[in-house]
Amino acid sequence: MQNRRQFLTKAGLATAAAGSATLAAPYVKAQSPIRWRMQTYAGPALAEHVVVPAIDAFNKAANGEMEIELYFADQLVPTGELFRAMQNGTIDAVQSDDDSMAAPVDVSVFGGYFPFATRYSLDVPALFYKHGLAEIWQEAYGEVENVTWLSAGAWDPCHFNTKDPINSLADLEGKRVFTFPTAGRFLSRFGVVPVTLPWEDVEVAVQTGELDGIAWSGITEDYTVGWADVTPYFLTNNICGAWIGHFFANSERWNEVPEHLQTLFRLATDSSHYYRQHWYWAGEADLRVNGEKMQLTTIPDAEWETVEAEAEKFWDEIAAEGGRRERVVEILRNYRALMREAGPPYRYG
Repeated sequence: MQNRRQFLTKAGLATAAAGSATLAAPYVKAQSPIRWRMQTYAGPALAEHVVVPAIDAFNKAANGEMEIELYFADQLVPTGELFRAMQNGTIDAVQSDDDSMAAPVDVSVFGGYFPFATRYSLDVPALFYKHGLAEIWQEAYGEVENVTWLSAGAWDPCHFNTKDPINSLADLEGKRVFTFPTAGRFLSRFGVVPVTLPWEDVEVAVQTGELDGIAWSGITEDYTVGWADVTPYFLTNNICGAWIGHFFANSERWNEVPEHLQTLFRLATDSSHYYRQHWYWAGEADLRVNGEKMQLTTIPDAEWETVEAEAEKFWDEIAAEGGRRERVVEILRNYRALMREAGPPYRYG
């Protein structure tokens, strides 16, 4: 039987031997970081607000395990080809609405600006995460090969900014306007001529006369991206209270990402959604009052009611196509009725 001193001596020798073995172990190089390429719908100036802070934060917090290279509107592929490029792995992730990137899902018509679907930016997360739209979007994209829908959020309202003042519906007749596909389809009922161009060409197109105006944003973006310099008039009536946009990823690439980094990416996109809520809300009010580049115009309420009435017909036409479109319109109608019954501050009038 060994005594206490013998036991401790042997234990010490064993520990030393183990330590020597550990010190002698060969150096193993850390695994290379996961690298993604992501493209946003936004040009550089706008992206500085709507996505750059979130991706910078993700890259920092990922601590070398993953890095996302961010590209701006049309930088790698045209916006209209974003979906296919993500699906085939040319790019790994996208920030966009369904509508302008031609997503082959039946709910894409509701992406971007669906006429009068929302009044305020908070309507978007409420509709998705309280009233069931998130489940419908997951279902729709679950039927599409190799694309994962990740989250939805709100952007700014849809107003006209134009070269000439708009004071009545008649003033819209024949105006060539850069806008989103579904918004353009609706606005054509009032004589608007929708025009599709690469985002970076819009300002020059206004200057050269190819465009008469833009229905793509609120006043915050008009000032941020430079459109306020070429379109001196801003119509206070809007056809939608908030743009609906999303984050998506190539499914194969998304599934390769460890769970903790998936969680981190979702947190980063949530921070993007949150930042836009207050950035746009503050900007829309401040620039209407303090902006010096744009003159405000308004179509009288009685006349604008005809636009809202036409939107009801548009909703009916979309719902009549059945399936998920009918379900989404039903949710929008029920939500609007709830907000009206709740009264101020949810809905006025």
